[in-house]
Amino acid sequence: MSKKVKAKKVKAKKVKKTERFKKVKALWSEFKEFINRGNAFMLAVGVVIGGAFNAIVTSFVNMLLSIATWPVPGGLKGFVTVLPALTNAQKGAAFEIDGRIVNLQSFTMAQANERVIQFAKAQNKVLTIDSPDFIHWKNSLLSLYNQYGTTFTSKACAVIDWGALLTSLISFLIIAIVLFIIVKAINTAARKKAELEAKALEQYYEKHPEKRPVVQDPSLPEPTELDYLKRITELLEKKESE
Repeated sequence: MSKKVKAKKVKAKKVKKTERFKKVKALWSEFKEFINRGNAFMLAVGVVIGGAFNAIVTSFVNMLLSIATWPVPGGLKGFVTVLPALTNAQKGAAFEIDGRIVNLQSFTMAQANERVIQFAKAQNKVLTIDSPDFIHWKNSLLSLYNQYGTTFTSKACAVIDWGALLTSLISFLIIAIVLFIIVKAINTAARKKAELEAKALEQYYEKHPEKRPVVQDPSLPEPTELDYLKRITELLEKKESE
């Protein structure tokens, strides 16, 4: 293979490498432009900080609610309204109470062990708290119910969860107040900064009046293209006369 052919191949490889580098560089520039467009980085930072702030607010709200509702059994979590049953499924599980089969939509935590025995009895199973399979029956019963504070409510029931609603409202108010304080502080700082800059600029113009920009009288009409052409013509004539 001659030296010329080798040189051509080496040159072709260099050209290909250069073109590949240019493509990668162009792709990287396009990616940087995309990231910087619309402050995408700042938006991502805001999302992360917002998630952390949400965790703080949630903890703070839970602490306030625990303090405010500590005399109430179950706190706000137990503040629910069970709507009347419209179907057999919404009536809850069957229990044998005083020789009668009764469906219960809800029962309290204090009644749980007694309800487990009654639940097993309705299915012809004699059970006591000391029975080996008591825990199994208890888990089977509680799997049919949701717990709201100290109350167990049938999963098939329609429930109005006032506690969750109040918690969400309080969280919203706290977040709104905190954001209002932050925005107000930022706006106040920005306004003071603008006032200081305007004051410093005015002091500069007082020392250097020739630097002050000429403010056009708003009552005067704006110059038209013809006015500009006349002005250019006058300047050219003045230059020629000189």
